[in-house]
Amino acid sequence: MSKIREILDNLSTEQYKMMIGEKSCQPLTETFSKKRVVHPGANGQMVPPVKQQEIWLEYMQRKGDKSKKKAVYIHIPFCSQICLYCGFFQNYSNEERETMYVDRLIKQLLMAKEYRYVQDSVINAVFFGGGTPSTLSPYNADRLLKTMNEVLPLANDCEITMEARVHDLVDEKLQVWFKHGVNRISVGVQSFDTAIRQSMGRKDDKETVIENLKRAASYNQAVLIIDLIYGLPAQSVDNFVNDLKIADSLPIDGMDLYQLNVFEQSALKKAIDNGKIPPAATTKQQAKYLEAAISYLDELAYKRLSVCHWAKTNRERSMYNTLAKSGADVIPFGSGAGGFVGDISMFLNRDLQRYMNAIDEGKWPLMVLTKEAEGKVLFKDIQAQTENCMVNIQKLAQVYSEELLQLEEVLNIWVEYGLFEKCGHTYKMTVAGQFWQNNITQTIIELTQQLLMGKKSFEVQPIAAQG
Repeated sequence: MSKIREILDNLSTEQYKMMIGEKSCQPLTETFSKKRVVHPGANGQMVPPVKQQEIWLEYMQRKGDKSKKKAVYIHIPFCSQICLYCGFFQNYSNEERETMYVDRLIKQLLMAKEYRYVQDSVINAVFFGGGTPSTLSPYNADRLLKTMNEVLPLANDCEITMEARVHDLVDEKLQVWFKHGVNRISVGVQSFDTAIRQSMGRKDDKETVIENLKRAASYNQAVLIIDLIYGLPAQSVDNFVNDLKIADSLPIDGMDLYQLNVFEQSALKKAIDNGKIPPAATTKQQAKYLEAAISYLDELAYKRLSVCHWAKTNRERSMYNTLAKSGADVIPFGSGAGGFVGDISMFLNRDLQRYMNAIDEGKWPLMVLTKEAEGKVLFKDIQAQTENCMVNIQKLAQVYSEELLQLEEVLNIWVEYGLFEKCGHTYKMTVAGQFWQNNITQTIIELTQQLLMGKKSFEVQPIAAQG
């Protein structure tokens, strides 16, 4: 009996259904009962707070490697309002507090200038995320972007992304961004439908959204990407496809399509429970939205960059997202930022005052530092494959261990279940496989841990109210 067969036989019925699924004539909606993780991966070992600064500085004094692609993430933890569906809100925008924060963010960038690891590297992508980075005033954006360019060793073709809300796509802000090399704008449209947008806490109506997107595109200075969400309350599949049609009619370069998560303690869940807005689509219903979207975008010959991202033009590279999900080092800046360097991951202090205090004391503002799980590089390679809607175990086995070939037994089960089609040595995800991609990735990682490291794990995260 193979080792993988032994592992599968030792699973409880419930675990088998959660990890492998069940055969069904409706694989898109019935293979799994629910999605079990938000972000696939393996848990590492947390470093005690008293050791965090020492370990961080030791890594930063190492020589960097210019041949390896790296990214920077800069977090702006301010929003002008709370959107019901969002789980990333930290602080309301306040110009005085924003200025104090940017003062510290500039100090943090200057601290990094002294790190050998940073200066020996080449940065291929910078991502301003949040929160809402576009809420920064032109004054604060100007001085922050200026410092970034002076301090960081940016590649000639570095992708610099500014996450933005529609309301901030105004000339005085756009001109500052472009002046300092921002060459990609990712706009959280979420929906073009005015009623749906405003029920979720978005200010602008459909006409304003379209007008502002056209304004940003008219500069011809940056790749323009939009985010759309499917499964929103009161949103039908037809509503969502209409959003795609509107998006296609606009001068954008690509789009991200995200499944709505209704977290148990979220404002959205409370509003639904209180009858203020209609229920969101269930997980099984959301599958139909993705199916319709893939069908429509395939007809238009959009280029698939990842499981949730499509390029309309050749300008769009999605460099930061590709690097972050394939195991590249990501250096974090700002309150609430997360990143990876080598075999450690870190999360910077989410509390604004504690973050600023740490910077004032000359410390890197760490809240959590984790030694990544054994096999991190392999797990990232697995994730990079599944992000591209495929798995090639032969390639992984050539690099890491021939024992991984046993995983093809599981992939063949998934072929039978309708989640994959086998094309030579490559297993390509069907639409059903793409919808259940997180479950598939988590299972492959957990089985790999057992095969190669003898570690048994079974992760089920409290994701959302899935219906």
